[in-house]
Amino acid sequence: MSAAQPTTSTLAGALWPAKANPLVRNVLLVLAGVALLTISAKVQVPFWPVPVTLQTLAVPLIGAAFGARLGTATVLAYLATGLVRPVFAGVGYGPLYFLGTTGGYLLAYPVSAWLVGSVAERVGNSVLPLFAAMLAGDIFVLAIGFAWLAFVAQLASGAWGGIGYERAWLGGIAPFLLADLIKVALAAALIGLSWTGLTKLRG
Repeated sequence: MSAAQPTTSTLAGALWPAKANPLVRNVLLVLAGVALLTISAKVQVPFWPVPVTLQTLAVPLIGAAFGARLGTATVLAYLATGLVRPVFAGVGYGPLYFLGTTGGYLLAYPVSAWLVGSVAERVGNSVLPLFAAMLAGDIFVLAIGFAWLAFVAQLASGAWGGIGYERAWLGGIAPFLLADLIKVALAAALIGLSWTGLTKLRG
């Protein structure tokens, strides 16, 4: 899946070079990324033991395809949109949403995108390093999300201090480990296949 190394550092750069109208290109890519993240948050996939959303699939995809700077900017634009529009899972939005139980996961997404994008710019279509970077990014998201949920989050009752480490693990981490591993593997495979398809198209 990693036949010839790409001549450009990101998939987006290979498909749509930034030489002409880079501002228009970047704005359109960010808007497309925000739309993808919004859809990924709203779609619930039946899974064991609980249904899952696709945000932890979309974030590494965007990071790998767009690169570190544009990928991070896209995720930050998504979070900024969540201040005024219901783009997250469920119907909630606004500044107070970030203080709730999912705030840690959301705030970790830009760092995850930057990490994946930084590696993608160096390795191109090498799937194993991409998978490792995506896995590291996902672990970071889970770790920050767990810490926030366990010790910081504002609860529905209005109280602060999270739900405790045991409940946070059982409710916020353990049910999603297998699903996240599958999503990370799928994201890495999709980027690798996209590079392979592009290489074949170019002959």
